[in-house]
Amino acid sequence: MFTFCPLLGAQSESAASQSLLELDGGVKVLIDVGWDESFDVEKLRELEKHVPTLSIILLTHATFAHLAAFAHCCKHFPLFTRIPVYATTPVISLGRTLIQDLYASSPLASTLIPTASLSEASYSYSQSTSAGEDPNILLQPPSGEEIASYFSLIHPLKYSQPHQPLPSPFSPPLNGLTITAYNAGHTLGGTIWHIQHGLESIVYAVDWNQARENVLSGAAWLGGAGAGGAEVIEQLRKPTALVCSSRGGERIALPGGRTKRDELLLDMIKSSVAKGGIVLIPTDSSARVLELAYLLEHSWRTETKEDDSPLRTSKLYLASGHIGATMRHARLMIEWMDDGVIREFEAMGADKKKKQNRGKDEDEDQGSAGPFTFKHLKLLQQRSQIDKVLNETDSLGRSIGKVILASDTSMEWGFSKDVLRKISDDRRNLVILTEKMGHSKAEGATSGLARTLWSWWEERRDGVAPEETPKGEKLEQVYSGGREVELRDARRIPLEGNDLAVYQQWLATQRQLQTTLQSAGATALESSTDVIDDASSDSSSDSEESDTEQQGKALNISATMGQANRKKIGLSDEDLGINILLRKKGMYDYDVRGKKGREKMFPVAIRRKRNDDFGEVIRPEDYLRAEERDEIDGLDMRQAQPGKYDTKDILGKKRKWDDVAASADRRVVNGGNKRQQMARATEGDSLDVDSVDGDHDVDDADVTEEVVNPSRVVFSTETISVNVRIAFVDFAGLHDKRSLQLLIPLIQPRKLILVSGMKDETLALASDCRKLLAAQLGTSEESAVDVYAPEIGVTVDASVDTNAWVVKLTDTLVKRLRWQYVKGLGIVTLTGKLESPSLELHLDEETSHKKQKMIKGEAEESMAQTALATSPAEAALPTLNILPSNMALASRSIAQPLHVGDLRLADLRKIMQSSNHTAEFRGEGTLLIDGSVIVRKAGTGRIEVESIGLLEGGASLLQQGSTFYAVKRKIYDGLAVVGG
Repeated sequence: MFTFCPLLGAQSESAASQSLLELDGGVKVLIDVGWDESFDVEKLRELEKHVPTLSIILLTHATFAHLAAFAHCCKHFPLFTRIPVYATTPVISLGRTLIQDLYASSPLASTLIPTASLSEASYSYSQSTSAGEDPNILLQPPSGEEIASYFSLIHPLKYSQPHQPLPSPFSPPLNGLTITAYNAGHTLGGTIWHIQHGLESIVYAVDWNQARENVLSGAAWLGGAGAGGAEVIEQLRKPTALVCSSRGGERIALPGGRTKRDELLLDMIKSSVAKGGIVLIPTDSSARVLELAYLLEHSWRTETKEDDSPLRTSKLYLASGHIGATMRHARLMIEWMDDGVIREFEAMGADKKKKQNRGKDEDEDQGSAGPFTFKHLKLLQQRSQIDKVLNETDSLGRSIGKVILASDTSMEWGFSKDVLRKISDDRRNLVILTEKMGHSKAEGATSGLARTLWSWWEERRDGVAPEETPKGEKLEQVYSGGREVELRDARRIPLEGNDLAVYQQWLATQRQLQTTLQSAGATALESSTDVIDDASSDSSSDSEESDTEQQGKALNISATMGQANRKKIGLSDEDLGINILLRKKGMYDYDVRGKKGREKMFPVAIRRKRNDDFGEVIRPEDYLRAEERDEIDGLDMRQAQPGKYDTKDILGKKRKWDDVAASADRRVVNGGNKRQQMARATEGDSLDVDSVDGDHDVDDADVTEEVVNPSRVVFSTETISVNVRIAFVDFAGLHDKRSLQLLIPLIQPRKLILVSGMKDETLALASDCRKLLAAQLGTSEESAVDVYAPEIGVTVDASVDTNAWVVKLTDTLVKRLRWQYVKGLGIVTLTGKLESPSLELHLDEETSHKKQKMIKGEAEESMAQTALATSPAEAALPTLNILPSNMALASRSIAQPLHVGDLRLADLRKIMQSSNHTAEFRGEGTLLIDGSVIVRKAGTGRIEVESIGLLEGGASLLQQGSTFYAVKRKIYDGLAVVGG
């Protein structure tokens, strides 16, 4: 059984992607946790219902549409963090920086607390809402440390690595479920998932790109970019179901391909910067930005050597909140990129070695720079840096041509909206859109800034600028005509007065509900900086007299402050009670007269014990030797300033008095924020100052992590007049119509499911695929092929079509069966004669005679079982018996043997090495054994064994043949021979 249900991203204008696969035995697989720029919590309600029944989660791309809601679900959905998550290493690293940038840039990403939930928790709020007031209280956003911890839970996988995942604690057994990741193109680490479960072979491929790009290689359908295969690889061919994205189904690629696309972008830029204009290119902050950054950086390296190039005097910038971390991760993941980037990196290393041998400084030559070591592209991480760049002029006060890549593509939450606000009044400036934007047709939905510009580009109401390329081709740069657009800004402000009390009551109510749902472990609302477990200490110190006092607000406050930080919920001294001795500095006494229960006892801060699969978690810093410690007044300075006083750096070195004094000063000033310093320093991605190139201006004082208090959002609108020109260059990196029409017939899926696209293009692609697959089968009926295009929330039954017949096997035939086992499956070949039920009447008569001869003392149950075994329904079944001797010889000569199983060359290499043979890889898909026998595996799964030359050391031909047959024997041992 296999059912598919799209939770988001099916026949929808939104690009968000969430899909639920339910397999036989109740196994549920969630693929992607996407969201859109509306940050509407209602769109996650259906996902929240399925969380207690999910088995595993798979992530495909490190983009907003595929994992934007991951941190929100981890923080606010109980049990979500207990579900195993799988993704490739680039998706984990780039996804973490994307989510950190999202929450740092947009207050709305925290999402608003629903009005109904606040009304249930507080009567005062229900009264205020009836009067028309809405405070727009925000949920508590995840901190940088929490986001890092969420992504650290994801299990990394490599491409083409079959893996049997572990199920969640509340999932049924997976029964041999196997997942395999394949390269999808489009993004770094993007994944096509192959899911094998019983008879079901499912290929989940959304947002893939078969074309090769500057940084990214093509999808793995034909063996990857440059493989030149004419057939789809065996693992992805003929699946029982193919889930494919229809987004881009109507897209027609440029005639010149990638080269033409890159030239068009550069021509657009040159036409604007030559006039002193500013070019804004909205892009994402993690995945597709790598392609643009690589292309522009290398174009600047080439063009700056030419005297007449407009790029020589222009500047190139990349603005995003955590772009330093993104580029640092990119430098560490070169092996995931295209072969051209890998060769460039290797050549850079060789060139660097030569220059070191000559004693030459490598910075003297720009050619020695690596693929993502930028010489021209400057990284901007603060809005103040953007203002400084936009106001930059030359020595005569004239405007300098600039190109700014800014997050994000939708122009809703990143730096791109701020840049547009400042450049909108100049017709020399240009905005280049890199992706097509759908038009939101839902009632009450906001169109979005990028969608508005896209609609203007399609309308061309105010004409097209007369710009041409050096080759005489016309550039489509549309005038905006001074049209007005409304910019909506969201600003976070702290809660005060009645709003703060409402938030406290709601927080206490939610904590009590989650404690009920999740009795074991900490709740999702628990602060990461919390070390006091009042819940456990209350059981031993509270008396029965205090039970009657814990009512109303006092109960809510007591339940809240036990697990939340005081600054985050805004508790007063009266609310803290006896805990004021721990929470407030300079407080050494508390009046306990007239108090009852726990208010009469001194509070004790008990550190929560953390446990893992091996027991209580050990803190290594508690077991340091004396010479490894560096303490001042009892404070371990290794924790106060991580990285500077590591153990490996302390031993054998002297400490400077200036360093100690500086550390002591920081301890006095920031003593209360010690844990926050540790979190920021250990995380690394939230600061990333040192990851930015040294020649770039980065203000260390600006790169700080704010302590987020309970807050609400205030909206402000501004209307601006837009005079910039608008252009479009397709840098989405998605499959086009030709790729779909070429590859889907080659994949030959039994059933096709189309998701992740707008309604019109999805239905059009479904009609085209029915015709293509029907033509492949040689029939004119389009209904002969199952092609589904479900809407959001509609479940599709896409189970494999199987025909099963029931026959009875005779005892003689069963005794001759010889079972073979391959990867947990039993396989047997048999040859028999099928006999009709009428030929077995004499057997039934013999059975009845045996019943009559049974002694009377036998149990009636045995009689019933014997009668049931020979019931009329079973007696009507055909019987499979052994072949007579005169027919056996003829049938054996006709039967052809068939090998069942999948041989991996890596496994064969280990087997041969364990058998005292030398085995090493030589080139792609070639294994050389003992220097004379070559084993190749074609894309279709065909295995070729070839013996060439002589053995090493001049061994005899007999030994060479021995190696050849030993290799074939090991190959056959890993396969099952069926037939013959």
